Amino acid sequence: MSDRLASGATEKARAFLLELRSEEIPARMQAGARADLEKLFRKEMTTAGVSVGEVTVWSTPRRLVLIARGLPVATAAISEELKGPRVGAPPQALEGFLRKTGLSEDQLTERDGVFYAVTEKPGCATADVLAESIPAIVRAFPWPKSMRWGAASLSSESLRWVRPLSGIVALFDCKVVDCAVGDIAASNHTLGHRFHSSGPIQIDGADDYAAKLRAAHVIVDHEERQDFIREHALAAAHAAGLVMVADEGLVVENAGLTEWPVPLLGRFDEAYLDVPPEVIQLTARTNQKYFICRERTPEGADEGKLANAFICTANIVATDHGEAIVDGNRKVLAARLSDARFFWEQDRRKTLSEHADGLARITFHEKLGTVADKVERVAKLAEWLAQEGIVPNCDPKLARQAAELCKADLVTEMVGEFPELQGVIGGYYAADEGLPQAVTEAIRDHYKPVGQGDDVPTAPVTVAVSLADKLDSLVSFFLIDLKPTGSKDPFALRRAAIGTLELIFKNQLRFRIDKAILNAQVVRRTQELLARNRAIKSALIDAVQTLELDGHDKDDLVEVAQNSRLETVFEQLDPFLEFGLLAFFADRLKVQQREAGVRHDLIDAVFALGGEDDLVRLLARVHALQAFIGTEDGTNLLAGYKRAANILKKESFTGGEAKSLSYSPEPAEKALMDALDLAGPQAAAAVAGEYFARAMAALATLRAPIDAFFDDVTVNDADPAKREARLGLLARFRDAVHSVADFSKIEG
Repeated sequence: MSDRLASGATEKARAFLLELRSEEIPARMQAGARADLEKLFRKEMTTAGVSVGEVTVWSTPRRLVLIARGLPVATAAISEELKGPRVGAPPQALEGFLRKTGLSEDQLTERDGVFYAVTEKPGCATADVLAESIPAIVRAFPWPKSMRWGAASLSSESLRWVRPLSGIVALFDCKVVDCAVGDIAASNHTLGHRFHSSGPIQIDGADDYAAKLRAAHVIVDHEERQDFIREHALAAAHAAGLVMVADEGLVVENAGLTEWPVPLLGRFDEAYLDVPPEVIQLTARTNQKYFICRERTPEGADEGKLANAFICTANIVATDHGEAIVDGNRKVLAARLSDARFFWEQDRRKTLSEHADGLARITFHEKLGTVADKVERVAKLAEWLAQEGIVPNCDPKLARQAAELCKADLVTEMVGEFPELQGVIGGYYAADEGLPQAVTEAIRDHYKPVGQGDDVPTAPVTVAVSLADKLDSLVSFFLIDLKPTGSKDPFALRRAAIGTLELIFKNQLRFRIDKAILNAQVVRRTQELLARNRAIKSALIDAVQTLELDGHDKDDLVEVAQNSRLETVFEQLDPFLEFGLLAFFADRLKVQQREAGVRHDLIDAVFALGGEDDLVRLLARVHALQAFIGTEDGTNLLAGYKRAANILKKESFTGGEAKSLSYSPEPAEKALMDALDLAGPQAAAAVAGEYFARAMAALATLRAPIDAFFDDVTVNDADPAKREARLGLLARFRDAVHSVADFSKIEG
C-alpha cells in the first residue's frame, strides 16, 4: 500500500468540487440535472465503497456544480468471500471452483465442511476513484435532449452533452483530480460572467469556489438567485407604486436564465389594457418571461386592476441603469401585445355560436367522433342534470346553452396562440356578446376543478356543465375500453373522476351516481346509433336509385329498411353496462380522501354492501364509521365481529329463518338476543334516515353482550339444536353490523 493510503486512515475527511461548464443549459432542465448529478455521483461512490457525507448541487445557465464534503482520503480494504463446494465433493466441482477463483486448493478456507475463497481487495485512493467516476458520470448523464459538436461529432461514440461542454473543474482536497472527458481535461480554472469577467479564474478548493465566482459576477447558488429576483422585482414594483403579481414558476425560470440577475421595471402602452388581463399576463410570461404588475389598492394587491407595467430580468449591470434594455424589451412586448390584440379583435367578429360551427371539423377521438359530437352529448347531460334536480336551482335552458358554447373558443385565434386560455377566453367572448352571466361563468369555469387544490365551481349552471363534461369523458372512454392502466392515463380520466368527486362533495349533490353513468351511456349510445342510422339511410337511398320505382315507393322502402335496421341495433344496447366505472370512482375516492385522513378500508367496507352510490351519503357514512372504529367500543366490536364471522365461515353457516328455541338460553345468550332485538332495528332505521352517528351508537350497545356471549357460551355445543340456534344468533349479529358496513373489509 502506498504511503498516501497508509496515512489516510488518520487524516480528516476531505471536500470534493466538480464544475461542469458548458454553453447555456435550458432553464427547464436545470432542476432535473441537479438531481441527476447527485444521484449519479452517489451511485459511483457507493459502488466504489466511498462513504459520502453532505452533498450540495448548484446550477447556473452555464454550469452544473457539485460539492461533496466528508469524503475519506482512501477507501478501506474489503474482504470478499465466495462459497464453494463441500469438502469431499467430486473433483470436477472443486476444479471448476478453483478455475473460477484463480486460487489453488491450499489457498481455500475450510469452514463447517465447506470450501470458501476469501480474497482481500485492497483500498484505493479516493482521488483515483473520482478520476474514474467523473468521465462515467458525464457520459451517463440522462439529459432529455443532448448534442454532439465539433469534428468529433462525426463519430457516434463522441461525447454528448446538453450544449457543448467547454470545461471541467475537479478538485479533491484542493488538488486537481487527474482525469479527462474526451479532449477536455479537468483543471482548477473556470470562467466568470460572460460580460462582467474576463480571463480564467483559479479555484483553490470547494471553500472558496462560490466567493471567487461571486467576485466574477456569478451567483452559483440557484436558490440565492431566486431569492434575489423575488426580492428586487417586488422592490422595483413597490418603488413604482405597484404590486408585482406573484409567479413562483417565473422566478425559478428567470433564475435559470441568468447568472447575475438584475430585475428592471418598464412600461407599455395603456391601450393594450383593453385586452383581457389573462392574455397580457400569458403574453408577457410565455413569450418574454416578464412579470406583470397590478395597481396598488387599500384593499390589497389582488384587488387592483392590471397596470401597464412589466418587470424583466437582465443578466447584466448596464451603465445606463438598464434604460436601453427596458426599451428593447418594451418594443418586443409591444409587438407581442399587438398580435394578441389582433386575435382579440378578430375573434369578436363572430359570435360564439358561429365559432361553435367549426367544432365539427375537430376530431375528439377517432372512435368518439368530433368535438361537436361531444358538445351535443354534454348539452343533453347538463340539461338532464338540471331537469332532474341533481344540480339544484339550475335552469335547464341555461345549462344547455352554456354547454353548447363551452368548447366554442377552441377554434378561436386566441386559443390557437394560447391554449391555456381555453374556457377563460370563451367567457370573455360570451360576456362581450351579452350572454347571461350564468352562461358566461359556466363557459369560463367548466374545466374546473382541474386537480387537487383547484377552485371548485358552485354556480349551478357551471356545476351542471362541468359535471356533464367530466361524466361524458369518463363514460365515453370507458365504453371504448380506453381505461387508465398503471401509470398511463392519456385522456386524464383519473383527473376527471377526482374533479367529479370534488364537484359532488363541494356542492353536496345528492343523486345516484350509477343513474348518471347510465344516462351518459344512453346519450353516447343513442348518438352512435343515430350516426349509424344516417349512414344506413344514405346507403339505402343510393341502392334504390337503381330500382324502377316511383318516388313514393322508394321512400317507403328506405323507411322500412332503415327502421328495421335501427331496431336490430337498439336490441344490442344493454340497458345498463357498468363496465368498471363505479369501481374506478371508488378507487379515486380513496385517493382523494387519503389526504383528508380517511381510511381506504372503511370506504371499501361501505361500498362492499352494494346499493350505496349516493357519494355524499356514502362519505358521511364513512366518516361516522371511522369515528366509531377509533373508539374502544368500535375496536372491541370489530374484534367480536371477526370472531363471529370466522366461526360462521368455518361452519359454512349461511343462516336461515329464526326458529323458536327448544331449550332455555343461557343468560349471556339471552342478553345478546335482547340487545339484537333493539340494536338491529335501531341501526337499520338510523342508516335509512342518514343518522349515521346514531347507527354507530346502536352498534356500540352490542359490544358488551357479544363479549359476554363469547366468554360464557359454547357455540359448538354437542346438542345440535343449541349449536344451530347459537350459530343463527351470530348470523343475526353479523347481519346487524352489516346494516352499517361490511366489517370484514376493515383492517385490524
